[in-house]
Amino acid sequence: MKLKFKVQPYQTNAVESVVDCFAGQPMTSGLTYRIDPGRTAQVSAFDEGFKNADLALSEAQILENIQKVQRRQNLPVSSSLSDFTTFNNKGARVPAPSAYRKQAFAATPIHLDVEMETGTGKTYCYVKTIFELNQRYGWSKFIIMVPSIAIREGVYKSLQITAEHFTEGYGKKARFFIYHSKRLHELESFSSDAGINVMVINIQAFNARGADNRRIYLELDDFQSRKPIDVIASNRPILIIDEPQKMEGKATLEALPQFKPLFILRYSATHRTQHHRVHRLDALDAFNQKLVKKIAVRGIQTRGLAGTNAYLYLEGIDISKQAPVARIELEVKLKSGEIKRQLRRLHFRDDLFAASGELDQYQGFTISQIDYNNDTVEFINGEVLKAGEANGDVSERDIRRIQIRETIKAHLDKEKQLFAQGVKVLSLFFIDEVVKYRDYDQADEKGEYARVFEEEYALLKDEYLSELAIDNEAYRKYLGAIDPAKTHQGYFAVDKKTKRLKDPAVGARSVDSDDVDAYDLILKDKESLLAFPGPHDGPEDRAKRQVRFIFSHSALREGWDNPNVFVMCMLKHSDNSISRRQEVGRGLRLSVDQQGDRMDHPSLVHEVNVLTVVASESYKDFVAGLQQEIVETLSARPRQATEAYFTGKVLQTKDGPVALTAPLAKQLYRYLVKNDYTDEADHIADAYHQAKTAGTLAELPADLQPHAEQVFELIDSVFSDKQLPTPEDGRKPKTNPLNANFEKQAFKELWQRINRKAVYRVDFESKELVDKCIGALDTKLRVTPLQYIVQKGEQKGALTDEQLRAGDGFKVMETATEQGDSVHSRVSYDLLGKIAENSRLVRQTVASILGGIEPAVFKQFRQNPEHFIAEASRLITEQKAAMVIERLAYDAVDERYDVDIFTANQTGHDFSRATDKLKNHVYDYAIVDSKVERDFVNDLETRPEVVVYAKLPRGFLIPTPVGDYNPDWAISFTAGSVRHIYFVAETKGSLSSMKLRAIEQTKIACARKFFDEIGQRISKDKVKYDVVTDYARLLDVVGRPAE
Repeated sequence: MKLKFKVQPYQTNAVESVVDCFAGQPMTSGLTYRIDPGRTAQVSAFDEGFKNADLALSEAQILENIQKVQRRQNLPVSSSLSDFTTFNNKGARVPAPSAYRKQAFAATPIHLDVEMETGTGKTYCYVKTIFELNQRYGWSKFIIMVPSIAIREGVYKSLQITAEHFTEGYGKKARFFIYHSKRLHELESFSSDAGINVMVINIQAFNARGADNRRIYLELDDFQSRKPIDVIASNRPILIIDEPQKMEGKATLEALPQFKPLFILRYSATHRTQHHRVHRLDALDAFNQKLVKKIAVRGIQTRGLAGTNAYLYLEGIDISKQAPVARIELEVKLKSGEIKRQLRRLHFRDDLFAASGELDQYQGFTISQIDYNNDTVEFINGEVLKAGEANGDVSERDIRRIQIRETIKAHLDKEKQLFAQGVKVLSLFFIDEVVKYRDYDQADEKGEYARVFEEEYALLKDEYLSELAIDNEAYRKYLGAIDPAKTHQGYFAVDKKTKRLKDPAVGARSVDSDDVDAYDLILKDKESLLAFPGPHDGPEDRAKRQVRFIFSHSALREGWDNPNVFVMCMLKHSDNSISRRQEVGRGLRLSVDQQGDRMDHPSLVHEVNVLTVVASESYKDFVAGLQQEIVETLSARPRQATEAYFTGKVLQTKDGPVALTAPLAKQLYRYLVKNDYTDEADHIADAYHQAKTAGTLAELPADLQPHAEQVFELIDSVFSDKQLPTPEDGRKPKTNPLNANFEKQAFKELWQRINRKAVYRVDFESKELVDKCIGALDTKLRVTPLQYIVQKGEQKGALTDEQLRAGDGFKVMETATEQGDSVHSRVSYDLLGKIAENSRLVRQTVASILGGIEPAVFKQFRQNPEHFIAEASRLITEQKAAMVIERLAYDAVDERYDVDIFTANQTGHDFSRATDKLKNHVYDYAIVDSKVERDFVNDLETRPEVVVYAKLPRGFLIPTPVGDYNPDWAISFTAGSVRHIYFVAETKGSLSSMKLRAIEQTKIACARKFFDEIGQRISKDKVKYDVVTDYARLLDVVGRPAE
């Protein structure tokens, strides 16, 4: 299979944040120079070289560009190019040491930081940035510097698999290679080639003391008596540093100036030293925007029961229509007299003494309560057993067996859910010794963990096959055909002489391996592991594609970034060298299906993409530790919602950027205080998050209401503990089963009416669009002339340390505003191309629009070209959207939805948002998103005219020009009680169109047309669709029956 890539807005934003820092730099193809031929002058094909053009902008201009980007993204604004900070021993941000700043400036004065969470495509972003810098400014020589061989090999693999994607997007290829001191001829091509050239180098190649590592600084006979570093530096390369926090040692910092970089870009999720941060996508951003997997945890802990060594392990509790059943592992005396641990399904009042074959240690252990809500089992002797807790005589071997079993269970649960969607589930075990997996002293060469895995897998496979639904025949066939011995594989270093697996070599100061061959093997098999076995596979491919469970050394973890890792298990002693966040980071990427497409549909992302971590500690301890580590990475986020923080922040609205002036900031601050949304210390209070979740936030002041969505995003940027994603308890079954209401005739009649698929079409004449756009531009296009503000000031008479730190050492004496004209600007604008791109129209149509507007309106282009392009694009897009709604029509197709959409993805729900058990709903519970929905459900449950209703599954989608739409509710009323007995409802807190986002308004308008269209095919009892605020409004819409 082949991974697919697509242009994503959040990645484009990261690229533009860097590229815009050099706005005004002229486009210059590589400058030619004569490559140093060395002392042994020879006739060479590489006499002429191409290097990056120097920066034409002054440092002041670049700083101004950086500040514009930072303000645009509401990031801290740099006061100078040397405004660097780092952490002190207490974890607080302090100015970076002067020695560091001096070393950094010796390399280049321009240092930009991009913060991107692990798993969001950081490598993709900086490779795209390379192409964009080349396209806009002509720069073509780049060096990607990485801290380890693992990351180096991963970057090289990314360059390979994205090459075709970027060639399609930019019309050119990049030449890339890994620097090696024995392959110096590649430096000649790097220097002489005029195209994009990328060198990947790990820091050990230039900061270590070994003979091979020092060659980069030596005059070498086999390199015409030249120093490789001098040849590299002659190109004035742009330096991209991946994971810079791992490369702040003295040797590395001292080496950077010798590369003579034009400027340095640093990419990381956890910058230690911060330079000029121009983009932020932190752990909260990534989770909230659904760019990474959600995390679930299966915790395991040990506890001694009072006065006994009775071994007990509560694996979990099963729920169904019958009473709950506890899955408990205990010791059982067999008929042969042998004592063995077995997993039993036990019910209320079961006696463990009898179940164990009358082992004395289980006297008094009769089950008195099975509590599903709290995942506990109580006994008549007062002891309480918690799910995931191993009690009594527990060894490390017991814990490892439990971990392996829990990993297999989590894998099979996920596989059963995703198999029909074409997603292959992988599980990854990290171990610290090869002998635990492959023991060459055993006859079958199986290590302890491999043997335990096959034993547990065989038992669980049979159990799952016996419980699979009859209609799941395809998965039953797949699961039944796989041999337990062939479904797991070890990825380790290989001894080149004996061909046996071995523990990888790890440096004295590292937790990662430098074994290139091991990483090559992992990366080579990346795509094969994502594919299901096929009927035409050769023996080698089939063997790889059968693998679903992977054992690898923990020192090789950096090599694993496979998107379909859904379960991770650390079968090793925990230590402080690897954080929980680092452990889960290897599995955060969003998964792909068999076509290589990302499973990133907005409504299903966190139902499909859940990473389960099988921990060797309790769920509570793991979650607390993980969240604390996330908090530490969010140190740069503001903690207080103050008037000063809001002042000057920029809201990115559809009409363009809107700055919060001091009066608006004061209104916002008072709004938060008045509604108790902040506490006395100006921290965001629980009341704000509760109101936002329930959909009951107080109305914003009138001046802020037009930008409500952006204002609340700004409030959310202030850090609060309540924002932290809480990993789910991966052990607790979270199913929402269908009940008898699903089979009611009333629901079948309703489903028969709405179960239609359709395609939409939009027909309109280009001339009509052109005329409307001309009218809109003539009446509404107003461009703000460029203004120049000249301020005069002087230093205050007496200064304090606080004033200097706050940047308050000067006072403004005089301010003057002058208007300018950019008609003589040297920057050329592709007016037609930019507007065509922004409005998604062809250039010919845009030319007709601009050719028809009044000369005075078009003349505004001279005053401010960028504002003219932005405003014209917005107005044209608005006219186009209005016409789309007017001309939209749906054509029904023969295809219908399968009833499976009601059972697909019914695991993994957040039951903290669930209602009580319901009697009229087709599911036992409804998962609600707001107080409005909860109140609506309560009314649907108590009104006699309601026969049956359903919260429509997320797989029920109506296509619209602005994205798929999933209505909220389908309701069937008693015949004769209302005029419209079949109803589809969308619940909103307000019907005011001002309070609904434009995209929501468009989707609702499209839904009305969709249900009107399918209603044309029904002669009796048509379906009514509308938006309602509550049940009273619903009754108004469905109407009383005709007399």
